[in-house]
Amino acid sequence: MTETVQARKPKPGAWAAEAVARELPVSFVPTTDTRVVRAIDLISREAELLDNKDYEAWQQLYSEDAKYIIPIDPDCEDFANTLNMVYDDAHMRGLRVTRMTEGYAIAAVDSAKTLRTIGRFVPADVVDRDHGATVKIRAAQTLIAYKRGHHDIWAANVDYTIDLGATAADDRLSLKVIRLIDGRDEVPAAGFLL
Repeated sequence: MTETVQARKPKPGAWAAEAVARELPVSFVPTTDTRVVRAIDLISREAELLDNKDYEAWQQLYSEDAKYIIPIDPDCEDFANTLNMVYDDAHMRGLRVTRMTEGYAIAAVDSAKTLRTIGRFVPADVVDRDHGATVKIRAAQTLIAYKRGHHDIWAANVDYTIDLGATAADDRLSLKVIRLIDGRDEVPAAGFLL
């Protein structure tokens, strides 16, 4: 059973502008459910591959029809019809990995060292299929990037959709949406993947 958390409206006279936040589905599947544990394991493997800049192996964690999206508006749901910082399918992810690994892009040659922490896992939905399950899960990500004596902090809410296969080795990301908390503001260029 899945319910939805409604966004709160500011009190009258509150200084904050009224924002229409997206509705967040909440599942009553615990994070100890074996399907959710497998999804979290895949998310952790992905984070380690990205921090180690193993982009070729990272690419293999995605299904062929998967999307990797960084919307400008963190509350956006219609990614195909709005402007995004990143909207990658398999072809675009492949081109991005080529730029990051061939050494021709200056951002990749002198890229920052990164360390990401992912937590606050909230299962949104778990649907069993014939040979596995689909797990939708939300998480918080804090990424510290270090380059030339300077640290940058990137914070985001991340939505994952993970298709579980017959074994953990068959599990694949089918959707990753990185909702930067400052996505509506000026965001610096990054020589790494979020």
